[in-house]
Parts: sequence; structure tokens; C-alpha cells
Amino acid sequence: MDEKQMNKRRTPAKKSIIFNDDVNAEIRRAATTGIYSIRGGGTKRALPHFDDLVFPGASMSRYPLEGYRERCDTEIVLGTRFAKNPIKINIPITIAGMSFGALSGPAKEALGRGATIAGTSTTTGDGGMTDEERNHSKFLVYQYLPSRYGMNPSDLRRCDAIEIVVGQGAKPGGGGMLLGQKISNRVAQMRCLPEGIDQRSSCRHPDWTGPDDLEIKILELREITNWEKPIFIKVGGARPYFDTSLAIKAGADVVVLDGMQGGTAASQDVFIDHVGIPTLACIRPAVDALNDLGMREEVQLIVSGGIRSGADVAKVLALGADAVSIGSAALIAIGDNDPKWETEYKELGTTAGAFDDWHLGNDPAGITTQDPELMKRVDPIKAGERLANYLRVITLEAQTIARASGKSHLKNLEPEDLCALTVEAAAMARVPLAGTNWIPGKDGYTT
Repeated sequence: MDEKQMNKRRTPAKKSIIFNDDVNAEIRRAATTGIYSIRGGGTKRALPHFDDLVFPGASMSRYPLEGYRERCDTEIVLGTRFAKNPIKINIPITIAGMSFGALSGPAKEALGRGATIAGTSTTTGDGGMTDEERNHSKFLVYQYLPSRYGMNPSDLRRCDAIEIVVGQGAKPGGGGMLLGQKISNRVAQMRCLPEGIDQRSSCRHPDWTGPDDLEIKILELREITNWEKPIFIKVGGARPYFDTSLAIKAGADVVVLDGMQGGTAASQDVFIDHVGIPTLACIRPAVDALNDLGMREEVQLIVSGGIRSGADVAKVLALGADAVSIGSAALIAIGDNDPKWETEYKELGTTAGAFDDWHLGNDPAGITTQDPELMKRVDPIKAGERLANYLRVITLEAQTIARASGKSHLKNLEPEDLCALTVEAAAMARVPLAGTNWIPGKDGYTT
């Protein structure tokens, strides 16, 4: 048999699953540059998510509510444990912390405007509070981060709640990054940094090393604000049972739990895709902690990380959260990654929907930039209205699902209203695999 015949009989060439094109390209890039890859956005790998859950809905054994004729309420109160002035919002959907610096001023204003129209809260993010954001936000949560950038007692008193950030879902255990091209004169002044110089936030608070120190810090913040403001503690999806328990022990009014599918302004690519646990896996352990400590009715749980639709909202609430927080979806609603800028995205070597080089400061949409000309592309009034429309739609979607499950308030959704389409999702959410009464890993359940 000659060589040509032998080649015809060989198995067709097959590329490695482990060393695929993307992996090989990253090896070559690292070998060429000698630096690790940084990007924004969230994880791009496939992970168990809320799409792996469904609501059976009502038929004979459940009594549904009639369309829009029967009420399905949505309001929620946050911070009822110790604060004199808890926040009452109209919908259980809040806007997550995204900093001025990472985002442009008009984008931050748009988030405040949209949240106010919808009757909910928005959050400052790292780097301090802008007057535009404060003036256009009915309820503004002030983030208190390890960096302390922009932190001052005056703004602590101007906010409606304080969120102490211990961790973030996209990078639990890691600090933030803001490259020099986004540190404009105004950003530099707010953060007490030199203009145009890269900065990296600390991964932990400088003045405490554990929950006992955190308890002292919370008391300090309560004294500064006359015990008026609810204190949130935000943790990344790492060890949700213990982290939630310690946050409660330290005195939190609200625990914010951010899963792996949450986004970030900038971090190491390897961090975003390989550190943390999926949002779906975080919720039930956190609820267990609340129940075990007898705090289910006193401390509220907000969950964030990859929430996109009313179905996602309803599923998170059914698993035991009191509210959700959205970040990436809110940016898309106000115009980020819009295909109308496709030509300019292509000039940057990317495409609409894939642009995650937010840290470079050249976002054609004018949202993740400090470029004065690009920022002009964001009309904060129109963008705020878009966000309000989006929040209205996903609230209606969640209400529709709740009514179909026989619930007169979104908070009445429960795990028994759900089943899972995959074994992984069933195990993480602790709901039965569809068509069975089997919850993987739970004693006493069989197929």
C-alpha cells in the first residue's frame, strides 16, 4: 500500500478539546507579550444557570391567578433589622454598583434616572458619589470598598444605604483595576489619584481582618449616620453559607450575594473564568444560613450575577432571595454593545455583543469611557427611560410567572414552584429533576 492510500485510510484530523484554538491562541499571546490578559464583562464559559430551571405552573393541582385582574404585588423593604430608615422600593430589582470611572458620568446619571422612574435603588460603585448620580437617584446605595476611593463622611450621610463590599462575584478575593486612560482629571480628584496613572484597588479592607473587626466598622458607620442607614454587606460567590453567616453576625441589615456570572469593569481573564461559583449554586446555602440563624425575616438577601429577564428574577426569588441586583443587563438597556456602533466596534477588533475591553476607555457607545467626545453619545434622559422600560418589562414578566404559579406577591414564590432540567441544576437549586421527585444529593428522594 502506497503512502497516498495509507493517508486515505487514516482517521480524519481532529483538534484537541483541551488544546483548542482559543487555548492555543492565549498561549501564543502570553508567550509573545509576557503579560496576563485583562478584560471586563463576565465569564464566557458555559455554567449551570437559571435557564436550567422551569416553573411547572398551574393546572389542576395549583390554582392560578387571573391575568392582570388579580393583584400580584412587587414592593419590598430593605434594611428592617437595625436601620431607622429602611428603604421601601416598588420592585425587587435594584441596580448594582458600577463606579464613576469605570462608567462615564452620563451613564451613571442614566442609571439613577431609570431606577428612580421604576421606583428602585441604584448604587455608586468604587470611586465615590457624583452630584449627578445623587440628584437623579431617589434611593442611592453608597459602596464602601477596600480602596476607600472617594469615601468621605459627608457622602455617607447623603446616601440612603451603605454597602460594604467584601467581595465581587467576578473576582472573589481580587481587587479592582482602572487603567490610566480612564483616570481623567475629575476621576483623579475624586479618588485622590494622579491623573492618567493605572490604579489597582486592594482585595481586602485595610482596617479589619475578619468578622469581629467588621462588626466594629459597622458600628462606626452606624454612629456616623445616626443609625439611619441600612448597612448592606456584599460578598462574592465563594463560600455562601459561611460568608452569609458571618455577615449576619457582624450586624448586616442586608446581604448582597454576587455569583460568578456577575460582570466586572476589569480583571484578569483567568480570574473571571476560573474563580468563584455559579450564581445558581450560591442561593440555597445563603438561605440555609439565614434560616439556621433565625434571621430569615429580619435580614434581606439580594442576589446578583447574570440576571437578565423576568424569568431569572422569579427563579431567584423562588429559591429564597428577597430581591435581585442587575449590572450588565442595565448597561445593555442604556445602550452598551449596541449594534448601531458595529462599524466602530469592528475597528477596535471586536463586535457588538462581544466588546469587553471596557478598561481601555474607547467604548463607542460612550458608556464605559471617560472620553469627552464618546460620552456625548449618551443622552442620560433617553437612556434612563430605556432602563425604566426594561425594568418595567422584566417586572411584568416576573408577575406573569408568579400569577401562573398562584402567587399574589413575588415574595411568595418558593422552591416548590420550580423543577430542574439538568442533574447539575437540580443539585445546586435543590429542586426535583423534571418528571421525578429526585433531588440529587438529598436523602429520601428517589427517581
